[in-house]
Amino acid sequence: VGRRWAWAGFFLVAVGAVVAMIPVSLGLASVLYTFYPPMVGNPFYYIGVVMVVVGSWIWGALMVINFVIWKRDNPGAPVPLAMYANVAGSLLWGWTAVGAALEILFLILPVALGLKSTIDAGLARVFFSWTLHAIVYFWLIPTYIAYYTIFPRAIGGRLYSDAMARISFILFVVVAMPIGVHHLFADPQVGAGFKFMHSVFTGLVALPTLLTVFTICASAEIASRLCGGRGAFGWIGALPWSNPIMLATALSLVMLGFGGAGGLINMSYQLDATVHNTQWITGHFHLIFGGAIVIMYFAIAYDLWPHLTGRALDSFGLMRTQLWLWFIGMIVTTFPWHYVGILGMPRRMAFYDYANPAIAPQAFSVTMSAIGGFILLLSGLLFLLVLIRGQFGARDEAAAYRFAVPLHMPARIPVALNSFGLWLALMVGLTVVNYGFPIAQLMALSETNVPAVYVGAGR
Repeated sequence: VGRRWAWAGFFLVAVGAVVAMIPVSLGLASVLYTFYPPMVGNPFYYIGVVMVVVGSWIWGALMVINFVIWKRDNPGAPVPLAMYANVAGSLLWGWTAVGAALEILFLILPVALGLKSTIDAGLARVFFSWTLHAIVYFWLIPTYIAYYTIFPRAIGGRLYSDAMARISFILFVVVAMPIGVHHLFADPQVGAGFKFMHSVFTGLVALPTLLTVFTICASAEIASRLCGGRGAFGWIGALPWSNPIMLATALSLVMLGFGGAGGLINMSYQLDATVHNTQWITGHFHLIFGGAIVIMYFAIAYDLWPHLTGRALDSFGLMRTQLWLWFIGMIVTTFPWHYVGILGMPRRMAFYDYANPAIAPQAFSVTMSAIGGFILLLSGLLFLLVLIRGQFGARDEAAAYRFAVPLHMPARIPVALNSFGLWLALMVGLTVVNYGFPIAQLMALSETNVPAVYVGAGR
């Protein structure tokens, strides 16, 4: 239900994106992704961002409404895993976006509109940290949905455990929110105790990933043994490696492993000091989002395209080449970033003088990362080529789209694994516990305001 509202939300997001990008393109809002107060850009940039957030909230509300309607029409039945996971993602996004919304509406926008001339940069950074890290898990959830509901079916197997999948998504909802202060380890406005608390909760986010890796590997083994795979490790060779979904999932998990290992360094209250705000962070983020997440977005597109367009995709060799190039390009790009980050290269620098003997040894690594970027560009072009070739192919009446079936289909499942009431209470409660005091303390200090720094052409 709510198709008209869905289109309204879509157009609000689209218009908001254009409104935000115009001042960015004109050089009037060069404040980067995290807004960087006390820097303040053109007010239309922030207005556009607010429009995007509100439009996305419409989507989130519709997901919850349809979830409630489905449960009402199917009393006692297990909610389909794909729907359950998607609602988990919408709830996570709805709550995590509140931080950035509060920052814009109450701190930045009044300054951008000329109503104030000072801003509490420390409080603004805390509000954005509310959004900053959990948004990554919102991007990650579609990848995990593909792991659990597309991958086992695509390779001819079954999902090892429906319950374990639900627990993974529940853990994201509960513990992905109260962790953002680990991005502020070097900031003085948050006390050491709360920084340590956020560090501990960040470590807990590894749990749903570990559960997922185990479940997906078990699902792959089931598929292999159904197709004749034998032995303790021989079943790995019997997997359908020519299947693009199989290849994408394997490469995604490899990059997730590398990126997750780097993330354990970032979340450590002590070890983070060696890599904080260096190119290491850039490499970590690209391995997780650009690598593990985006390569599964490609796989989702390959899987859904015939059902959306009625045109079969038969360029399987080209698909595999595209996926391998994306993997290789991401490794070649990000590994040098990790290395120069350890050497101390800062992130977000517009220019480096490699003629300077102090940083000259880093030039080779940076050149390698640039080569990796060109490989990624080639892979992206191949992805578009696969879809375009498919559009000129013969029409194909694809069968009804279906998701993976669990190895043991549950007739009924515990209420806690089929609803979100308890988990929403925990999500909100933990956020209040982990953010309440730092925010209240900063709001009570008037002397923390500093003059705004206006950026952009003509300011």
